[in-house]
Parts: sequence; structure tokens; C-alpha cells
Amino acid sequence: MSNTHRDDSSVWSVFLIFLRLGLTSFGGPVAHLGYFREEFVTRRRWLSERSYADLVALCQFLPGPASSQVGIALGLSRSGYAGALAAWAGFTIPSAIALILFALGISSYGDVMDPGALHGLKVVAVAVVAQAVWGMARNLCPDALRVTIMAIAACAVLLAPSVWGQVGVIIVAGFGGVLLFKPAQATEHHDPLPVAVGRRAGVVWFSLFFALLAGLPVLAELVPSRAVAMADAFYRAGSLVFGGGHVVLPLLQAEVVPPGWVGNEAFLAGYGAAQAMPGPLFTFASFLGASMSGGPSGWMGGMICLLAIFAPSFLLVFAALPFWERMRRNLRVQAALTGVNAAVVGLLLAALYHPVWTIAIRQPQDFGLALVALVALMFWRLPPWLVVAGSGAAGWLANAAL
Repeated sequence: MSNTHRDDSSVWSVFLIFLRLGLTSFGGPVAHLGYFREEFVTRRRWLSERSYADLVALCQFLPGPASSQVGIALGLSRSGYAGALAAWAGFTIPSAIALILFALGISSYGDVMDPGALHGLKVVAVAVVAQAVWGMARNLCPDALRVTIMAIAACAVLLAPSVWGQVGVIIVAGFGGVLLFKPAQATEHHDPLPVAVGRRAGVVWFSLFFALLAGLPVLAELVPSRAVAMADAFYRAGSLVFGGGHVVLPLLQAEVVPPGWVGNEAFLAGYGAAQAMPGPLFTFASFLGASMSGGPSGWMGGMICLLAIFAPSFLLVFAALPFWERMRRNLRVQAALTGVNAAVVGLLLAALYHPVWTIAIRQPQDFGLALVALVALMFWRLPPWLVVAGSGAAGWLANAAL
């Protein structure tokens, strides 16, 4: 498709375009994809409607944050690998910086910050996760069989609350999907994706992805370094999350809270604050890294965790693009993904109960605030940042009234 913006193919131009989106794209991954479509299909004509739809389908198929992966692929299509990095940096840096600053503020001035406002941020997380569970269940669990998989997955991860328990549930759901689901063969016409990555390069990127996934845990055992352990934990979380940003919550909670890296209170306060930020929800990793105790923290910890959780997205996008045409028509892959998608809704449902509900809802007033926030998000359709700010203010007022 013709390009009406001839000066937007440089790396710097790509960075500035995505920086503007990173500063203004509120509303979560679905909203991000809408912003991208308006900017790159309608306005700039970087690719056709069909190509964009196919690109979104690819990134939803892969584990990781779909909107960030679409941005990486769009940057790759304009300026190669440097463009992919520029697109990611522009879209991600604003919220990452804000969350690191928030973490530093809690660490340095937590004793003077109002505890009611912080508790309001934990309560609003209940509404945000409940909205995510409801929306994902409607789309990914439309029948009794998938609802059953969702329920079994939720019970399983509550009974085995560990990262490997969650990974096991995802793997079992994938095999179950192959046995239980028979998707129809897709035969509709589509335009080729405007991203050229050779198959040999794709194999190299795919090999690197698995080498890090298998090698980082071994390195973390051999090298007694908190930085290596952090990189391993966040790389694994970014590699195994199907279904978008909210699903990373249970994986990250299992990685950072039990070993004492981050307390549950700070975890939920940061997750609530992340809802008020533009850009990808995965930047929550920067807050966690900056909040660490007993190891790299502050800016260094935030950057380690941020880069580690997004690294799989780069490797998987680069690896999958050359093989997407074959993958998108494979019925076994489609069936496995159907089972996995139902299971990840169950993981998020379990996280809604613990730690989100058990930490935030302490009294009837907390339930009332969470209910108001949920209605504001789902039915009044207020922007998330406004609901988060309102919940923090309500928590402050409630604490001041005591």
C-alpha cells in the first residue's frame, strides 16, 4: 500500500511516532490496537487492513503482550531491527519511568504517604482484574467445555500456587485442546505481512528464545546473583503469558512475593498504579524491579526486570514472522491454543481471589469501593486512569474520616 508519509521510515521518526502513542494510549491492549490501526492503517498507510488484522492475529497467538508485539513488528517493517527497538522504546519508556518513580517514592517516602490512598490502589486492582476476567471469559470461554477448563485451571493453580504449577496447567490445557477441539480450516484470503525476516534468521531467533528459557534457570542456580535470578524470573514470565497484560499478574506474584523480593502490599499498590499509566501493562515489571529488597533495585532493578520481561516478545516476533503462514493454517496449533486460552482465564480468575481479593478486601467499605470502580469501568466506561485516581482519593478520604 502506498505511503503518504515519506519521512517516517527513519529510526528516529519511528521512535517519535511511538513515543506519542506511549504518552497518550490509555485503556489497555484492545485500546492500543485501536490506536495503532488508526495511526498506521488509516492515517499513515503503512500496511493494509488485511495485513494489520493478520499481524494482530499472529501477536495474539504468541505468548506475551500483544499490543507491544504488534508495535515491535510495525517498527521492524519500517526500519528493520533498529526500528523494532525504537518502536518498543517509544511506546514503553513513558509508563516505565513513571512506575519506577512511583516505586522510588514508596520506598523513600512510604511512611509519609497516606495509607488510605495506597489501600485505594489495592482495591481498584480488584475491579480491574474482575473486568479482565469477565471480558476474557466472554471471548475465550463461550461454551461449557471451555468454562470447565477455566474452572479446573483456577482450582489447580490455587491448590498448587507456584510458577511451575501455572506452567503445568498451561501445558496440560494445550494437550487437552488438541484432543477436545476441532477448529475449522481457515481458507479466507489474506494479504502477506509487510515484514521480511528470513527463515534462517527466524530459526536463529527461535533457538535463542529457547536457549534463554532453558539456560537462565541453570545460570541462576550456578551463579548466586540476585540480578541473574531477577532476569530468569521475569524472562520466564514474559515467555509463558498467554492472553495479555493482566494474565502476567499471577506469574509475577508467584515469582516475587514468596521469596520476599516484594511484599504483597507493595505488589498490589503498584499493580493498581499501573492501571493509570498509558502504554503496555507489562511495564509493571519496572515497578517491581525498582521495589526489590536485598538486591538490584531502583533504576537498575527496574531496567533489568523491564528488559527481561520484554525480551521474549522481540525474539518470538522475529522468530514467528517467517513461519506464520504455515502456523496459521495448522489445525493442531489452533486447537491447542483454544485450550490454552481457556486455561489462562482460569489463572486470572485464581489471581482475582488470591492475592488480589484476599489482600485488598478487608471490610464492607472495601467491597463497596471495588464495586463502584467495577461499575465505572464496565458500564460507565470511564478511563482507567480516572477510576484509579478516584479510588486513591476515596481511600484517602475514608482514612482521613477515621
